[in-house]
Amino acid sequence: MLTAEGTLPADIKAEILALAQEELHPQGASVAALQVVQSRFRWISTQHVKEVAQLLDMSPDALDGVATYFNLLFRKPVGKHVILLCDSVSCWVMGRDRLCAHLCKKLGIQPGETTADGAITLLPTVCLGHCDHAPALLADENLHGNLNTDTLDHLVDSLREKP
Repeated sequence: MLTAEGTLPADIKAEILALAQEELHPQGASVAALQVVQSRFRWISTQHVKEVAQLLDMSPDALDGVATYFNLLFRKPVGKHVILLCDSVSCWVMGRDRLCAHLCKKLGIQPGETTADGAITLLPTVCLGHCDHAPALLADENLHGNLNTDTLDHLVDSLREKP
């Protein structure tokens, strides 16, 4: 979380400044800088956006536009594990809605929510580019395709077992 002063830790600031120095313009490091913040905190708060924007010499609104454009950057708190369920046409045709309903029932949440124990967040996402293996999802950083209710159950159970 944020330090007592409400600022990013020095090591993250240094990493962001190093990323900015590698770019022709500091703003070119905006996505990478936000990924650094998210890797530490699992999401990017408004305070984080303000501080990163200052480090990259850009307005907080401009950086927020970057953060909200990319669906793998989270502007709200998420669970320990994030399941991004593809909602492309290919996945929809191959049963995505049925699988989404199954996941919602198993997890006790709706898309956009996090389980009560904070373990899993379920989010819809645009095409994952895995259409030849639809329906598909991204669990944390792992792509899964050719899903059915059994594979979903196994995946959720394995996520819950991870530390």
